[in-house]
Amino acid sequence: MTRWTSNEGFLTGGTGAIGRHLVPKLVAEGHKVTALVRSAEKAAQVERQGAVPAEVSLFDADGLATAFEGHDAVINLATAIPSTSRYFLPGAWKSNFRIRTEGSAAVAKAARSAGVGRLLQESVVFVYPDSGDKWIDESAELDVVPSSEPNVAAEENARRFAEQGGVGVVLRFGYFYGPGGAIHTEEILKFARLRFAMQLGGRNAYQAAIHLEDAASAVVAALEIPSGTYNVCDDEPLTAREFTDAMIAAVGRRPLLRGPGRLLALGGNKTAALTRSQRVSNQRFKDAANWSPHYPSAREGWAATVAAG
Repeated sequence: MTRWTSNEGFLTGGTGAIGRHLVPKLVAEGHKVTALVRSAEKAAQVERQGAVPAEVSLFDADGLATAFEGHDAVINLATAIPSTSRYFLPGAWKSNFRIRTEGSAAVAKAARSAGVGRLLQESVVFVYPDSGDKWIDESAELDVVPSSEPNVAAEENARRFAEQGGVGVVLRFGYFYGPGGAIHTEEILKFARLRFAMQLGGRNAYQAAIHLEDAASAVVAALEIPSGTYNVCDDEPLTAREFTDAMIAAVGRRPLLRGPGRLLALGGNKTAALTRSQRVSNQRFKDAANWSPHYPSAREGWAATVAAG
């Protein structure tokens, strides 16, 4: 198994939801981290965390190849997830789709050109079908809707990287929640404090989720595993009702309203990924990486999120 031995890593999405949790973890372990940035403000942020900023376009394969030189691992976490208020607006996902398709292709091409040995690519469990209460592992046949097609494209770029001699790792993350970067977490908690509890999907639909701190620790662990696709989520996926109840208990305010529940399905393909029942297993990743989430379910994770302020 090829391991990340030289401690030189390049990170895209270093100021995003996972990235702002990940950079300190990598630095604390003695790794040298370079992070892609697009502004002086973001550059200052990663510098404060002990990383080196690099201003280069995610879509410039030649520029990326130059920036990747001397690194033996590239971690591609670049995303542009729209806020809840913009979720259904025309074109709201355009930037994220381009990042997942053109951006991931440029990153993989640049990594090959620069002689990088390992590429980690972020993806999501939402590519799986609705499976009721059945457990889902990485062998499940995908059920891809337009909103998740770009994730499949990104996964394919990582797989081609592996086929061409590198180590290509795809991490399919559950629904992100947690402090410091998860836009939807801030919005959900804001509504909860106003006594409106947001519940995504039917009450008995399982939701695969992952706290951001656990997502970051999983990325660190993934730097030591073989090529392949791995699910990264809680040990115990909760139903939509249980997930929302855990958030309500953490906030400590009984809601006057709860929703949209099953009505979210009216959003069609744009919301299909959020309303499916996906009881996703993380066992393959746990076995490969010797990793376990600090927060085994959203009950512990929501409590820690609210406590963190």
